Amino acid sequence: MEKLTIQEEEVMLHIWSMGECFVKDIVAKFPEPKPPYTTVASIVTNLKRKGYVTAKRFGNTYQYTPVVKQSEYKRTFVSGVVRNYFADSYKEMVSFFAKEQKISATDLKDIIDLIEKEEDK
Repeated sequence: MEKLTIQEEEVMLHIWSMGECFVKDIVAKFPEPKPPYTTVASIVTNLKRKGYVTAKRFGNTYQYTPVVKQSEYKRTFVSGVVRNYFADSYKEMVSFFAKEQKISATDLKDIIDLIEKEEDK
């Protein structure tokens, strides 16, 4: 799976949220000032080339559908971040965010509760 650019990720987030959509639908999801239609169309073409979306023709336009699931993309690239920046240790990653005050003690307790519930299954 090829890594997406920041702009491609932003467009994919909109596609994932809508499922099937047209370029005009994606443009409408952006806040003002909206990017040009042609820019978004070009990004979607790249996403199709990379295998992230499929296209179905409707007259002179295309409807795009995600092929790669958002959860699959997250799993692949979060694993890469952990491997490359945190010595392949999720503990190191969580510790980093705690030290940087990006995660609260309450959030950590909630995470522990989730882990313990999964272990009880």
